[in-house]
Amino acid sequence: MRSVTSIDVAKLAGVSQSAVSRAFSSSASISDRTRQKVLAAAAALGYRPNRIPSIMLSGRSCMVGVVIGGLDNPFYASALERLAIALRQAELQVLLVQVDDALTLDTALDQLASYRIDAIVTSLAVGSKSVADALSELQTPVICFNSSLVGPWISTVVSNNYGAGQTAAGIFLKQGVTNPVWLAGPAKNAASRARAEGFCDTLKRASGHSGALIKLRGDDTYQSGYNAVRRLLQRGVRPDGIFSSNDMMACGVLDALRERGELHCPDDVIVVGYDNIPQAAWHGYDLTSFDQRTDQMVAVAMDMLDTALQTVDHPYSETRLINAQLIERGSTRPGN
Repeated sequence: MRSVTSIDVAKLAGVSQSAVSRAFSSSASISDRTRQKVLAAAAALGYRPNRIPSIMLSGRSCMVGVVIGGLDNPFYASALERLAIALRQAELQVLLVQVDDALTLDTALDQLASYRIDAIVTSLAVGSKSVADALSELQTPVICFNSSLVGPWISTVVSNNYGAGQTAAGIFLKQGVTNPVWLAGPAKNAASRARAEGFCDTLKRASGHSGALIKLRGDDTYQSGYNAVRRLLQRGVRPDGIFSSNDMMACGVLDALRERGELHCPDDVIVVGYDNIPQAAWHGYDLTSFDQRTDQMVAVAMDMLDTALQTVDHPYSETRLINAQLIERGSTRPGN
């Protein structure tokens, strides 16, 4: 069956072929009456405009590459959903690029270079200076979440991870924690490192704090948090405060404490997480956490994207900081 063309639409609508092209362009000059005639004829024929010619002429595809990874963590899934909605409302098409590494853009570089996209938006971070340089060479605007590295053409929206770490330490100090534990994510997770710095620096500066900080490491998964604390308890260590780099690991921590039965949260040990995923509010966890305010991060990212697309001939780079919101729940409320 022959495909319907703009010539067919023009004949049915009684207009020129150029009028059909203008009717499907948001910036072209055309009367409302003519546009409606064209749209009615297109609907009757089942016509869909071919975007390739306009892409070739303008060099713009109106496609944004969205790089995703780590969707087993509800935080990334939520960020992706909000981002996709915002891009659709901005009349931009989404090209999804999935990577196995949930932390950095490094593994997506070759795929990104092979597509004609107007910009890249991702909740992943730039993992190294060499990757930042390679991305800059694409001369395509890149908007990241929680990346410590930027460069020409690369911008980032950053949760105030250091400040949140300071706030977590303040909770521990206020509640008299003497054997604190920091449960870190993977070493290359820049956001986790910043949370650790804020937490550790504040504890070290606190006068009269004599407890030695115990440092554990997980891989941001539930099981790694569970295993890390289970091994700690098996060694006979009795922490009275645990700050986890993310909520997934913190949920594992709470289950390990519950299963072992030696320490009870929050009377014996308080627990703080990060991300405020839906599970944090479940009655079985009731976890105090930091909300990264994904809605605001996405709004800022879209504003940065708009600026980048308007200055596409010049390298645009910016970093904006969003303060995380502390959500206090039962895991830090002894005596409840």
